[in-house]
Amino acid sequence: MSKVTLETIFKHRVTQKYLQRSGVNHAVSVAYNAFDLAAERGVSVDLAAKAALLHDMGHYEWYRDGKWDYEEYRRHDIHAIKGAERAHKLLIRLGEDRLVAKEVSLAVLLHTDSYLPFDVEGKRTELQKVVAEADTMDEQPGGMHHYKEMSRQEAIKLLRKLDIKIADYLAGDARHPTTG
Repeated sequence: MSKVTLETIFKHRVTQKYLQRSGVNHAVSVAYNAFDLAAERGVSVDLAAKAALLHDMGHYEWYRDGKWDYEEYRRHDIHAIKGAERAHKLLIRLGEDRLVAKEVSLAVLLHTDSYLPFDVEGKRTELQKVVAEADTMDEQPGGMHHYKEMSRQEAIKLLRKLDIKIADYLAGDARHPTTG
């Protein structure tokens, strides 16, 4: 595991700003889902959890007549594009390896195809598939998964546990953590 942990990523002010918009509970849940899927499939659990935690940091809110309009949001959605750029900048700023930052940001970019004019299924790497599936596992109709509450303290506690799971998994695994 790299020196950049999920807890370090989560505590950064940029992460705090954007995860508050997209839902801390959802981000943490997707990170746990991604760890499990990655471990099952022989994909880097470190990269999968990082990409999953950051996958929705490109979200923004779309209001019509003072109310959030999910359908209007979906029509104009480019959150994966914005999120990939934000994730890459954040990871580099935190001192993450550049190749790791690139792989994580590509997984953020391709965790959904809602903004693409073509289907990416079958073209994703295994890491990208893991993050996309982990996200789908937590989705709720109308985007309600973005509104489940979780305190900052609870998120930090859960991310510390996941950091330990990642470290333990990698300690027992000879594969290099950047293998995606």
